[in-house]
Parts: sequence; C-alpha cells; structure tokens
Amino acid sequence: MEGSVNLNIKNGIGTIEFYHPQSNSLPANILNNLAETISSCGLNEDISVIILKSKGDRAFCAGASFEELKNISNKEDGKEFFMGFAKVINASRKCPKLIIGRVQGKAVGGGVGMACATDYCYATKYASVKLSELAIGIGPFVVGPAVERKTGVSAYSTLAINASKWFSAEWAREKGIYSEVFESVEDMDQEISELAIKLAKSNPQALQKLKQVFWSDYKKWDELLEKRAEYSGELVLSNFTKNAILKFNRK
Repeated sequence: MEGSVNLNIKNGIGTIEFYHPQSNSLPANILNNLAETISSCGLNEDISVIILKSKGDRAFCAGASFEELKNISNKEDGKEFFMGFAKVINASRKCPKLIIGRVQGKAVGGGVGMACATDYCYATKYASVKLSELAIGIGPFVVGPAVERKTGVSAYSTLAINASKWFSAEWAREKGIYSEVFESVEDMDQEISELAIKLAKSNPQALQKLKQVFWSDYKKWDELLEKRAEYSGELVLSNFTKNAILKFNRK
C-alpha cells in the first residue's frame, strides 16, 4: 500500500509523520495507522509530548482519498472508511499526552479535522484551510465536532457551507484552528522545537491533567462520531457524490 506513518522518539518527544504521494491524502490504511500510533504514544513512558506532522513542504493533508471513496459500494464499507477519521480524532482526544500540530501547507477536509484535534497547532502562512465535503455532496460530519470545538459554530458553518473557498491561515488563526502562524517553515519548526523541549521537561502529571481538562466535555464522541460516519457512509453512495468524484478524478 502507498503511504506511510513513522514515529521518531528523541528526548521525550514523539514525532509522528504521515505521508501519501497524493498530497498527503488519507486512505484507510494511513488513518488506521495514525490512530494506532497516537494511541501507542499515549502509553509509551519514553514520550512526554507528541508532534503530529506530514512529510514534504507543500500540502499538509488533502483529506480523504478519492481513490478509495470512488470504490465504496455499500453503506457498511462507507461507514468503515469514515470511521478512520473518527478513530484518529478520538485517539487524539483520549491520548493522555499533549499533541502539537505542525501544518506546513494547505489542509483540506480531514486534514483540517486532524489539525483541530491537536492541542496546540502551528502553521505557516501557506496553510490555508477548506472543508470541501459539501462540494462533492457529503458534508464535514465526522471532523465537524473537532472543528467546532476549536472555532465555534459560526466559523465551522462558514467553512462547511462555503465548501469551495480557501480560507487563509491568518483567518484560521483568528478562528482558533491555529495557535500561531509563521512566515516560513524554518521559523515554525524553531518554535515547535522550543515548545516541545519545554513541555518534555515539564511535570508529566500536570500535562496529563491539562489534557483531561481540555477534553473533559467531549467524552461522548465515540458514539457521536460513529453516527456521523454513518451519515457520510450513506451520502458517499449518492449519484451526486459518485459523479462529483468522477469529475474530480478527470481533472
């Protein structure tokens, strides 16, 4: 299978890097590997803080793999695919370690959801965001709660409804998706390194309590995101969505 998820551990910092040749899109195998890796980092005593990043210097994440979307033929498979995003978000939520996001370029759909599921997210000025799901007849149902938690209903609905528009990294910072935005990858990485080192030297019990407080109001997301995956799994079978995906693949 194409793509990879790698973990590097150094000085108490666990860096998770995912990659796919199609602009770091997310097929099922990468989603499952990401969820499993995040969960394992949470149990690893050698890791105090996690950095989540993608490979390359352009796109952070292109969202769901259209190659896999077009091959979904029944509701069960549809739900199972979108549960991959639910697993990543819930793994991030349940992980007792703080997760720092690193977004070097554009984020679409599930990529926006992953950024929002981190606890502190850095980005460059090139990291525009878009929730494109409605444009192909679905909707950002699974990632929606993670986005709404960071931005509030107003900004989430703006992204969800205006599904063909790119919103700037600065807009995303103002709405709470990003904590800080930088002119260059080099400047961003320097700040990420400094914060990660500080956190790795902090009281791990305090960090864990902070994580619990940040996510204490979202304990029912296992059921919520599974229901949302059902919505998307049904809609992906619609003629509208099938035709939209075919048109996209012809571009």
